[in-house]
Amino acid sequence: MSDARIPPSERTRLRRLHERGRYDREAVHAILDATPLAQLGTVVDGSPRVTPTFQWRAGDRVYWHGSSASQALRAAEDGEVCLSVCLLDGLVLARSGFFHSANYRSLTIFGRARKVSDPDEKLARLETFIERLFPGRWSTLRPVTPQELKATSVLSLPIEEASAKIRTGPPGDDEPDCSLPVWAGVLPIRMLVEPPLPDPRMPAGVAEPRYLRTLKLG
Repeated sequence: MSDARIPPSERTRLRRLHERGRYDREAVHAILDATPLAQLGTVVDGSPRVTPTFQWRAGDRVYWHGSSASQALRAAEDGEVCLSVCLLDGLVLARSGFFHSANYRSLTIFGRARKVSDPDEKLARLETFIERLFPGRWSTLRPVTPQELKATSVLSLPIEEASAKIRTGPPGDDEPDCSLPVWAGVLPIRMLVEPPLPDPRMPAGVAEPRYLRTLKLG
């Protein structure tokens, strides 16, 4: 069983607003599980790159995939990467411009990526990706072809050097400012899943899967 706490490193230890830092696996896993979208940081030919990608977690590893021809993925293979996730939960309006802020949940993971080379494992990881978003969908799909599998890279990163940073609550105005006649508070923000839009080329009579109505993010 993994330790409940991830020991902070020089790269993950928060030096400013350290009270917002979280190093427990429960918080780290919850942020990863709340959204599939992440930002992947790599170095390509000596130049920094940040690439948006979909991620999914399985135990104490986080996975992502993309084209086998992707420069960012090829640079990440067996190399150092930085993966970050951020969810915006609200805009914080204070009585002073200086104290305006945001409520958020953010996460940064550093480490050495590993390419999933075994075709069976790669296929299983892609199935996990689909099933985490849409439980029961994988078995209804056309099987992945060998050519499609070859054209797809899957990489993973151990969740061993990571830290979360979370802000919640009202503005942090100075006490004397609280009596000013200025509206202050929080404007909540959440990710909304809209009703599904069927493909017009779909054959008539295909029922809408139940999971499309139950999908929740954030």
